[in-house]
Amino acid sequence: MISAQTKANGNGRVRHGTHQRVQGPLIVVGMWRSGTSLLYALLNQHPQIALMYECDLPLLWPLFLGGRAKKDWPERWEFWNSAPSRHRLELDQLPRSVSGLAEACRVAWKQYAGSAIGGCKSPNYFDMLPELATQFPDARFIVIRRSPLDVCRSVVRAARGDSFFARRGMILRALCSSYDLNAGVENLRARNVPVHEVQYEILVHDPEKTMAGICDFLNLQAYSGMTDLRHADRSAIYEGAHHEMVKSEEIRADKKENEEVLADRALRKIQRYMAFSGEQRGTSESSAGFVLEKFLDRVLYRALRTYDQAVACFYCFAPLWLLRKYRATKAHRPDAVATKETLVGVSVKR
Repeated sequence: MISAQTKANGNGRVRHGTHQRVQGPLIVVGMWRSGTSLLYALLNQHPQIALMYECDLPLLWPLFLGGRAKKDWPERWEFWNSAPSRHRLELDQLPRSVSGLAEACRVAWKQYAGSAIGGCKSPNYFDMLPELATQFPDARFIVIRRSPLDVCRSVVRAARGDSFFARRGMILRALCSSYDLNAGVENLRARNVPVHEVQYEILVHDPEKTMAGICDFLNLQAYSGMTDLRHADRSAIYEGAHHEMVKSEEIRADKKENEEVLADRALRKIQRYMAFSGEQRGTSESSAGFVLEKFLDRVLYRALRTYDQAVACFYCFAPLWLLRKYRATKAHRPDAVATKETLVGVSVKR
């Protein structure tokens, strides 16, 4: 346990500590459905860590083009994903004339964390690691890993009750994104950026070992309260059945994780990708047909990602009255229903 002078930061969260620690933000990244929310909940129980939950302000980088922020960037950020209100930040306390994205993030993270280690946890940074390391040269990164097969299975289960995961091509997004994440980690390591990797399965079955390793990485004294969820603050985490596990009182694997929910076509595709990845480590699972398949998948994946980025740009530049009208219209539509074909990213004739 840490025994030190108690301090309270600006948003009322109590923080402790004079133990020497790492300066600069902490950024936690992983694929969707890879345990990032669980890791966030455990990390934030340390008295010297206060990460924001999916603040995702870096996704709105067009708000800060040319080194000059749009004056209404806090309102647009709030409209994007309610991050300020979820973390009890006052919009009028956020400066309007920041010099760029990095300053805006640092201000927000500082307001939330106070004297503790600030930063953000988000799976949506999977393809932004090199850019984030450039924007925040003093940052440290924690990356959580999970098998692409298990990630995709979890995406299918989450799609049953959440429209985000029911989007067209979500399995293809998750599959290709995992390789983007791998490339990003390799880029950071090549640049000697501090990176600590965590395995989801080890986190679930041995949280004490995992959290001790993270504390060592951050030069923090180990804190026993990080090894369970009984006292975790999960108020910033979105509601939804897919967060049922992280909002429970104990750390446990999903009882349904061994249930095969993937369609045969998706299952075979993921297995081909994993075999190809194994080939690079010395196996011989590859073919000219797969090379073509991988190329076509990548084309479709880039189209999906371009659409995602276009939506972010729309939120950055469209008039706020139009955005509110758009959201009101969207709210009256029935939730998306996931099918095996839309998840994979293709459609078939009925």
